[in-house]
Amino acid sequence: MSRQQSISGFTFIELIVTLAIIAVLASIVYPMAELNRQRQLERELRLALREIRLALDAYKQAGDEGRIQRRAGDSGYPRSLQELIEGVEDVKDPSRRKLYFMRRIPRDPMFSDQAAPAHLTWSTRSYSSPPDKPTAGADVFDVFAKSEAIGLNGVPYKEW
Repeated sequence: MSRQQSISGFTFIELIVTLAIIAVLASIVYPMAELNRQRQLERELRLALREIRLALDAYKQAGDEGRIQRRAGDSGYPRSLQELIEGVEDVKDPSRRKLYFMRRIPRDPMFSDQAAPAHLTWSTRSYSSPPDKPTAGADVFDVFAKSEAIGLNGVPYKEW
């Protein structure tokens, strides 16, 4: 008597169906992962902008309180972003200690060159420039992203 051996395994059709199911699942997951990545970058951008703008406001307030020496005609804002981390002399302090407004400048998460220094990843707006056409100048009144991309909310990142 001859015995029939049973061969176990997958048929070609079963493999094709399995691969098709995996492809459908991947086509659903990939856009969701990209959307989550974009949301995370936008969250980082909002936080970085808030951190820098709070430091700029604190610098201006210290100047208004007379703690930072100003020249005639100065707006009261720092001349560069670096000044926020390098500190400025507190003229009201008898020992002339420095006032620091930030520990580091956060990077613009939308900036493509990861090797660039953090303070160069931002565009700056001076106090004297109009809000609809911001330009750099003698001081740093505001910062904005250099990216031309548009956010998930439909607003370009450079207008945030």
